[in-house]
This record gives sequence, C-alpha cells and structure tokens, in this order.
Amino acid sequence: MADMDAKWNLIAQKMLVGKKVKAVSYMTDGEAQAMGWSSRPVVIEFEDGTQLIPSSDDEGNDAGALYTSDKKNPVLPVLR
Repeated sequence: MADMDAKWNLIAQKMLVGKKVKAVSYMTDGEAQAMGWSSRPVVIEFEDGTQLIPSSDDEGNDAGALYTSDKKNPVLPVLR
C-alpha cells in the first residue's frame, strides 16, 4: 500500500506542482453528453493545456464534485 501511495503521490506532484491555472469553468451540456454524463463538473485548465475534470469514480461513470478547504465554499458541486 505504501508503494502505491508513493507512486501516485509522485505522479500527482509531477503533474500539478508549479502549474498555473489558466481557466476554470463548468463543463458544457454538450461536453457532458459526449462523456455520457448526466451531470456537469467544474473543469480546471492549466496554462499547458492540462485539465482536471472531477469524476464520480475511477471509471469515469459521471461527473464528480470537488471538495475544498474554503469555509465559504466547501464544495464545487456538479450541475444538472
């Protein structure tokens, strides 16, 4: 388990540390339909074109909410 944690921590760090957010918007209805999703998540795009798209599970079965540490906005919900 520790090996798996270390592996994915390293991958996530290499992917995200130091990147600058370029844009944040909710997925459009058309984009969600193309994914086969009934909900629309927030999409975070970085300057290099990489995007973070929350999914409900590892298989990408639907959009996912994004929980935050912000007291005023503790969650960026999915939209329906």
